[in-house]
Amino acid sequence: MKPGMFRTAGCARLTAIAALGALSAAAQAAPQYHLAQEVKLPGDGGWDDLTFDDGAHRLFISHGTQVLVVDTDKLTVAGTIEDTPGVHGIALATDVGHGYISAGRSGNVVVFDLKTLARLKDIKATGENPDAILYDSATHRVFSFNGRGRNATVIDSRSDEVVGTIALDAKPEFAVSDGKGTVYVNLEDKSSIAQIDAQHMKVTAVWPVSGCEEPSGLAIDIANQRLFAGCGNKVMAVVDARSGHTLGTAPIGQGVDGAKYDSGMQLAFASCGEGVLTAVSSDAGGKPHLAQSIATQRGARTMTLDEHTHRIFLVTASFGPPPPATPDTPHPRPAMLPGSFRLLVVEPVKGSSP
Repeated sequence: MKPGMFRTAGCARLTAIAALGALSAAAQAAPQYHLAQEVKLPGDGGWDDLTFDDGAHRLFISHGTQVLVVDTDKLTVAGTIEDTPGVHGIALATDVGHGYISAGRSGNVVVFDLKTLARLKDIKATGENPDAILYDSATHRVFSFNGRGRNATVIDSRSDEVVGTIALDAKPEFAVSDGKGTVYVNLEDKSSIAQIDAQHMKVTAVWPVSGCEEPSGLAIDIANQRLFAGCGNKVMAVVDARSGHTLGTAPIGQGVDGAKYDSGMQLAFASCGEGVLTAVSSDAGGKPHLAQSIATQRGARTMTLDEHTHRIFLVTASFGPPPPATPDTPHPRPAMLPGSFRLLVVEPVKGSSP
């Protein structure tokens, strides 16, 4: 050993230990969450995305052929919106008092009144299987992302008329808006994110996401202009929303399908079907770190949140054994048990703070 090598190696070990200690302290300082409540919900159909109306304290849940509306103060069902076959998502245009539902099997976007929940209009999407849907308040436009159509339908919320179609040449998944006229959408089969100019209805960039396979859930930190993509290879990727540069990845659970960002807690969340909700924090440079893995229940793969109470809402059900495999269905899905559909409420542990 050369003179000074032991001292250098010792310093390196001390530096590594200090770094691990800092990461441990950061994880301990992050808010901690737990599954606080379960609420039984009616119906036995499948489910997809959830949307929270902050002003009305209402939770909209896609559920088979209808949308369930839950009063989040009382955690009771406040109403339903029927005849939405293959419902995937709900977008809220609170400034015009309308909501929009993507009904995948009918190929329609269903417009409803936010106060009364009355159905107002069916709008035919310009692509097959309308799936993710969002409202961009800067342009007063609704964007329905059509899975099999590989495009997006653009609707003017003031007239409820289709005003354009955006070709994507990829399978779009979840999307987010920065509230200033820019929309971002995951392109699942290209492991990329598309940036869209909402005013001119055109794709301005497509960014491959390094280290991410088949992104589904997508969240945005508007203040720091960062995107959080939940990826099928069990990571959450953080992407700079200005440059498209991937800032890093953090481990999450298996079967991710939803993602949200809580600006008050400074945490991104990924809901994973294996039964875990992963919380991810970011350092000043945007590099992500695992903050907490919160046990939920199997099947709880989509989510939304209330940024005022910091409660997180998920849904799931119980399943029996899968039916026997057949040549046509070599990997059959297990059957949902009747009467088991339920809402899960995850809350910060009392005394937990950012």
